[in-house]
Amino acid sequence: MTLAFQTINRLRAFPPRMTEFTQRFWRGLATGHFETTRCDDCGRLTFPPKPFCPHCWSHKIAWVPLSGRGKLYSQTVVHAAPAVFQDEVPYRVGIVDLDEGLRIATRMLADVEPKLDIAVEIVVLNYRDGLLFAARPL
Repeated sequence: MTLAFQTINRLRAFPPRMTEFTQRFWRGLATGHFETTRCDDCGRLTFPPKPFCPHCWSHKIAWVPLSGRGKLYSQTVVHAAPAVFQDEVPYRVGIVDLDEGLRIATRMLADVEPKLDIAVEIVVLNYRDGLLFAARPL
């Protein structure tokens, strides 16, 4: 499944740290693909992607696609933010349970408060200086 894109006409407030290892994640996101790593020894998924398994410490990992679909587990609206995010307040963040069993924290794109357990999808946010991702209600 290819993720939807949303253009944001400003710079990212706090660009992510990209490493040689995470470049694959960001290249995938640029083509609308959401992926992470899975341990070949214990079979557990990890997000964000890591070059080793934080569960069993194995270095035998593989990249696997994620559907980008899930349910909203929890959410809040941030009104008092660090200085770098002051131009964006208030903004909504949520905890999303992806269909694959991972629980991730991400920005929530919703004008009104979505109900918990609502179906959500991950979208690619295309800022002027690079990409991020967020979730929005389906």
